[in-house]
Amino acid sequence: MSLTGFVAALLADDGTEPWPARVPARLDRVLDAMPLPARSGVRAAALAVDAYAVARTGRGLARLTPAERESVLAGLGGHRALLPLLDVLKVPVLLAAGTERLLQDGAKPVAPAPPDPPLDCTPAGAWPARSTADAVVVGSGAGGAVAARTLARAGLDVVVLEEGHHHSTASFGGRAPLDRFAELYRDGGATVALGDPPLLLPVGRAVGGTTVVNSGTCYRTPGHVVARWRDDFGFALAERLGPCLDEAERTLRVARQPLDVLGTNGRLALAGAERLGWRAAPLRRNAPGCKGSCQCVVGCPTGAKQSVQLSVLPDACAAGARIVTGARVRRVLVDGDRPGGPRAAGVRVRRDGGGEFEILAPLVVVAAGALQSPPLLRRSGLGGHPRLGRNLSVHPATSVAGRFAEPVLAWEGVLQSAGVEEHHGEGILIEATATPPGMGSFVLPGLGRRLRGELADAGHLATLGAMIADRPSGRVMGRERTLLRYDLDPRDAGRLTRAVRAMGELLLAAGAREVLTGIPAAPRARTLAELDAVLARVSARSLHLSAYHPTGTVAAGADARRAPADPVGRLRGVTGVLITDASVLPSCPEVNPQLSIMAAALAVTEAWLER
Repeated sequence: MSLTGFVAALLADDGTEPWPARVPARLDRVLDAMPLPARSGVRAAALAVDAYAVARTGRGLARLTPAERESVLAGLGGHRALLPLLDVLKVPVLLAAGTERLLQDGAKPVAPAPPDPPLDCTPAGAWPARSTADAVVVGSGAGGAVAARTLARAGLDVVVLEEGHHHSTASFGGRAPLDRFAELYRDGGATVALGDPPLLLPVGRAVGGTTVVNSGTCYRTPGHVVARWRDDFGFALAERLGPCLDEAERTLRVARQPLDVLGTNGRLALAGAERLGWRAAPLRRNAPGCKGSCQCVVGCPTGAKQSVQLSVLPDACAAGARIVTGARVRRVLVDGDRPGGPRAAGVRVRRDGGGEFEILAPLVVVAAGALQSPPLLRRSGLGGHPRLGRNLSVHPATSVAGRFAEPVLAWEGVLQSAGVEEHHGEGILIEATATPPGMGSFVLPGLGRRLRGELADAGHLATLGAMIADRPSGRVMGRERTLLRYDLDPRDAGRLTRAVRAMGELLLAAGAREVLTGIPAAPRARTLAELDAVLARVSARSLHLSAYHPTGTVAAGADARRAPADPVGRLRGVTGVLITDASVLPSCPEVNPQLSIMAAALAVTEAWLER
């Protein structure tokens, strides 16, 4: 069905500007990148809105005048139960609208980036049907890259298999952010964990994995988390994480973000924290020479962010590792007739253009990510442990915006710029986070003319995000395709509403005239008392929630009943399979996890080499 009338209604397209007329075609491209259930759901809901218009006026939305469409939306908005659904529908529309407005206004030019360090990449279609290696690494993200570098430097012949493709820094600079979004994220960014409530859980798929599309924020694993992994879970490598974290920081050139490119969004967060006496500072990031392009989540166009395809994989390739792209690993091959039990024998791989090949190797390093590693192990006949795929933590997150009298232009500066740790002891980490127009997890309130007004005034908004150190409440199911289930723990629901309150207090202290809550039924609060009144009558399930940083689904530990991997990261029940991605972490790391994953991967592979 055509989305023209639906988009025209949501954006109050009255023909006075050209960009809204281009949004439906852009929206079609966004939906085409999403999995069938997601795009079918959006189209079905849009069809239902159109049917409501027909029932009310006798005509579909595309045939109505702007005033008539506004009347239809007012009728829909009067049904409070429909407001959350309408807000969900706005997400892909705002993605497309933000891009078209950005293109009309003229995107800020990006200086030519320096050439990327060389990588030894071969498309899967050019790889031979049968080959051998000393080690195969499944996945090229934070964990897989470090494992590959460590093994290659030790003299092993290493092949890295990546389902996505290689994208150079130069390829980012010449394209609109949304055009890169669909290619760099699995399922076009529409990975969803079903549950109460459903959570959007975007993860990367490219050479470099999610490090290509993360914020660049680099927190060391907190000491109390490392102690819990050691004492409560028996993760024997916890004691080695300190030096491994040091090495990860050196590799990524981690440093405190300078104030000169922080941007107004981050400076307002710091100002509000200072007035409240809260602990806050510019974040430590892996982006030396950051230009403040605010495009980290769709590939840094300047090459400043040291994603692993710029910082770790080049060293791995220099030591002899090879990368195969467009390669989906179907199964880990196992020799079950060996003395001492089953042993890894290599992998069978599907080429994205069709056909398969095999690489025979005595060591298989599984680093496909916390959402993809459990299905791979099940397809391989290695999924017998009862806790495989369980123990999923995801950092549930929500956002709040503050409207200021003066322009903020939050997208001019560092995407994730300042950290507010005042409530981190309660499991709440607040980070000043902005994105390219339309691409944030914060959804603007209103429909029709009100939404159009919010879009026009978006330059006066500062945005904050908060993520919660959750209790593992999720599960990764499925074999051929990942199926996710996550039910928010009641304790974490309370933390999310406290996080909204803290972010609102921070924005008001910084001088915001009002706080946009992200709650469809009560989208605005002008004082802290008003915000408290709003939060007193809603639950966390009324918030716009998303999630990031999945971990823990093939956790390492001493208790063979609880941990699918042993204390040094070897998969139980088979010899020659290591786990080096976020799934090996025993519990939520409570901070942005890239350093934790890299340190764990280094510790696991070094321990294997020593043995």
